[in-house]
Amino acid sequence: MRHRPGSHKGAGKTLVILISGRGSNMRALLESGLPCRVAAVISNRADAPGLAVAERHGIATQVVPHRDFPDRASFDAALAAAVDAHRPDIVALAGFMRILTPRFVEQFQGRLINIHPSLLPAYGGLDTHARALRDGVKIHGCTVHFVTGDLDHGPIIIQAAVPVLQNDTPATLAARVLHEEHRIYPQAVRWLYDDILSLDETGRVRWKHVEQAGFALVAPGLE
Repeated sequence: MRHRPGSHKGAGKTLVILISGRGSNMRALLESGLPCRVAAVISNRADAPGLAVAERHGIATQVVPHRDFPDRASFDAALAAAVDAHRPDIVALAGFMRILTPRFVEQFQGRLINIHPSLLPAYGGLDTHARALRDGVKIHGCTVHFVTGDLDHGPIIIQAAVPVLQNDTPATLAARVLHEEHRIYPQAVRWLYDDILSLDETGRVRWKHVEQAGFALVAPGLE
């Protein structure tokens, strides 16, 4: 593990972030002024550019290379041990591109969250923006949800919607959605930090004192 001293110290809840690539959502979390202590950024890839970003923010980093293990179960066991060493209150997947085993998910149930570039339950999996454009949807977006054994279908915490514009490409739509990802992921973590929400015994998200706007997003707009 590599570590540089930084400002993410102090009392309160602890966050561990898992990445596989550039970690733009990780960076949004680090730069959002969250009150929780970011204990570590862990990646399954040593060449993930996000590791350097984390180190510049003074965050401890660790690599658990998935290719060093013969199967998913043994990799997930090693990853779980690395995460659990920090005793995290929240584990945030930020572009972590490995499907986690049910045992890993169960170990961190109620603490494990993910950001996904679609309005779940629509467009789980990959290539969400191209699929949305191909289907001609008019409203697209992103979702923060609790992770369960059902891929990209865990209980939803927060979503942001954007209009799909007539001349959109997968790249332009992705950029518009990513902007919203960077807004809603820190909010979800802050709610968890403040105990504003939790998972109940039925697996549903329960809220405390959250106001919801009643307006509708219509795309294209009405005349």
